[in-house]
Amino acid sequence: MKEIVIPFFVGLSIFLFGMQVMRVSLTNWVGDNLKSILLRFTNTPLRGFITGTLITMVLQSSSAITVLTIGFTNAGLLSFPQTIGIILGTNVGTTFTTQLISLDIHDYIPWILFTGIALWLLPRHSLKCTGLALFGFGSILVGIEGMQYIIQPLKQTGLFSNLISVAKENSLIGISIGTLITALIQSSTATTAITMGFMNDQFIPLIVGIAIILGSNIGTCITALLACIGSNRASRQVAASHIILNIFGVIFFYPLIPWLAEVVMILSVHPQSQIAHAQTLFNVISSLAILPFAVPFARLIEKMIK
Repeated sequence: MKEIVIPFFVGLSIFLFGMQVMRVSLTNWVGDNLKSILLRFTNTPLRGFITGTLITMVLQSSSAITVLTIGFTNAGLLSFPQTIGIILGTNVGTTFTTQLISLDIHDYIPWILFTGIALWLLPRHSLKCTGLALFGFGSILVGIEGMQYIIQPLKQTGLFSNLISVAKENSLIGISIGTLITALIQSSTATTAITMGFMNDQFIPLIVGIAIILGSNIGTCITALLACIGSNRASRQVAASHIILNIFGVIFFYPLIPWLAEVVMILSVHPQSQIAHAQTLFNVISSLAILPFAVPFARLIEKMIK
């Protein structure tokens, strides 16, 4: 059991540490401009969508942007309809991290870490932030490498192998696994990285991997749910819209999992890239489908949560 638990939690800790380092360094680099950007460029759903996508790509955390959006809404700085585009954009922006992780650059981890440290030692603020971001990204890759050590012991565990066999026949099992893991570790990106590792070692089939990715989009909603506790009506509406959008996106794609698997197999032969492409396609299609109806959707949520 310790062959599974210790490498997993050590690797996960390093991964989450790298995510936090990247987030802090890039937030410091953006500085106070983040607030002005969110308040200035979100007056229409389309502008909010573009802004949410770009900021999430920079800060590498959809949950952080969602929590920040809830905070601004609670303070009366953003109206609830303004936030719909931002939420849709965060779902797309978070796929950027997944695409980076899917690149076959693990051989360059020492150089990434070394370059990050070297830039951090320089006096210029922007270079320090860039160096920390590189070091954080390198740490993410180290964490992924560490978590992959659990795959061989898991293969020898009959219980987990049986669970995967059941998940092959019923995608709801895979969705439930993705939801539970993401809710526990508070990071859909970490869940995606773990799934990539399993796929890379051919431990799980693509159908199960996609189901886990879909489930991670539901599990990540727990962060928004916790952030809105004790807040005002508009903030609860933001959290509710995030949850409803993600859940209905998964419901829509649930019968399309085999089709999505065929598409990503055409796009790439590499298992890690297939998972990254599946997540990207899911989030882009789901967000663009609802974007033209952002205003009516906001009115519906306002009627639901009074």
